[in-house]
Parts: sequence; C-alpha cells; structure tokens
Amino acid sequence: MPDWIRTGLTVLLGLGMAVATQADSKLLATAGATSFEGAAGGGLVPWAVISGYGDSGEWGGAVSLTRVGVDDFQLDVRSISVGIENRLEFSASRQQLDVLPLDLEISQDIFGAKLRLAGDLVYTRLPQLSAGLQYKRNRDMAVPTALGATSGSGVDVYLAASKLWLNGLLGRNLFANITLRSTAAHQAGLLGFGNERELRLEASAGIFLNRQWVLGAEYRQKPDQLAAAEEDDWADVFVGWFPGKRFAAVLAWTDLGSIAGLPGQGGWYLSLQLNQ
Repeated sequence: MPDWIRTGLTVLLGLGMAVATQADSKLLATAGATSFEGAAGGGLVPWAVISGYGDSGEWGGAVSLTRVGVDDFQLDVRSISVGIENRLEFSASRQQLDVLPLDLEISQDIFGAKLRLAGDLVYTRLPQLSAGLQYKRNRDMAVPTALGATSGSGVDVYLAASKLWLNGLLGRNLFANITLRSTAAHQAGLLGFGNERELRLEASAGIFLNRQWVLGAEYRQKPDQLAAAEEDDWADVFVGWFPGKRFAAVLAWTDLGSIAGLPGQGGWYLSLQLNQ
C-alpha cells in the first residue's frame, strides 16, 4: 500500500474516533465517488452527499487516486476526505497537470468543506441540500500569469441538491444532482484566478443497472474570462462500479473543450477510491 494512502487512512481513523463511531449505515453507492477536486460526488461535479458511509453518530471517509488523460494534458489527483455524522465533510487534494506540448507541470492544492443543510438523499421527499467551499492555491503561476490570470488562489462556493429515487424508471434506481457554483477560477484554478466571480451551473444524472453498476453523465459550466485562451464547458459520460462499501471505481469519457489555447481536449477519466 502506498505511503500516502496509509497515512490518509490513519488520519481518517484518528479524526473519526475523536468524534464518532465508525460504521456503514448508508446504502451502497450513496457516498458517491470522489470528484477531481476532492469532494464527494461525481468526477467533475461535487454532490450534496457526504463522504463515507457513516450516518448519525458515525463517521466515514475516503482516499482516492484520479487520472484524466486528454490530447495535450494529463491530470493526476490524490485526495483524502472525511465525513462526520453524515453532516460535515472535510477534504484535501493535490492536483498535478502535465502540459505535454511544453513539457512542464502545474500543481494545485484544494482544501474543501461541505455542510449538509437539510433533507436526505434517500429518505425524504425533498433532496439532500448541502453547501460547500473550496480554497484553491495554485503552486505554479508561470503559465497562468502569461495567459492573464491575476491571482494564484481563490475560493469557490457552491450549493448542491442531490436525490436518489429507489425503484424509479423501469424499477431502476435513479440519481440526479444540481450544483450552483460561485467562482473566479480559470480551468478550475489550474490556470489561476480572475477578479470577477460568476455563477455557474453543474449537473449530474445516473441510472443504476443493478446495485453495483451505474451509468450516467455530467455537465459543468465554466467561466470564460481569459482573453488569451478560450474556456469551454466540460462534460462526461461515466460508468461507476461499487462492488462493496470499501472500494469504488469510475471510468468516463470526458470532453474538456479548449484548454490554454489548445482545442479539442477529449479523453478518458479514471478514479479509484478506498472507503474507511
């Protein structure tokens, strides 16, 4: 087991034991996967769900590895998250973006928090509603500055609503999520930050083929404020595998549009997650 995963699990254990009892009361797959920014959710979009399978009086969490490979870029992400009593989530991630044509790297740290405000993903008529924030700190500003970014750090704030319908369409479980984000980030912060915040809409939907397999799609609106490089919205089509509560995998085809002046960035997305 890699050292960073062992360390992450130790941190999760210490945090959880300090506040609650480890358990796995939530239904399989209702903890979601890990987004590329570290929060519980889909690949591109944070959902209202809280990391891990702990419910009231319990705790949970996850560590994950993610890789996105498109035509001219490769993004690697390591993430850790902890969920407390299905109410509060903390997350941290390190992103490393390889710009293949220039043979250089851009890295970013993201620290997140999420609070469930109302509702439950499964057991209430209204959706689960959560508010979250992500503090992002770009560690390599040469390329972002050259493209016109004015800052190396910023805070995204979002409100997410998620709902799972059991025995929905044709007896299949159905899932949907809508997230409203306030952000000034260029390419999610990997190309720095601007001075003007924008409200952007993000959405996810999926259908469970059985208890372990889910097929879905995501869409994420993006700001387009860099004069030197057009920024497009993001989308993906994914399949998620949840063989048990301790492991999850998500494989997707993703379309990231134009990045840093390089158009047509499409490719694959893979995320592997261990839950505690």
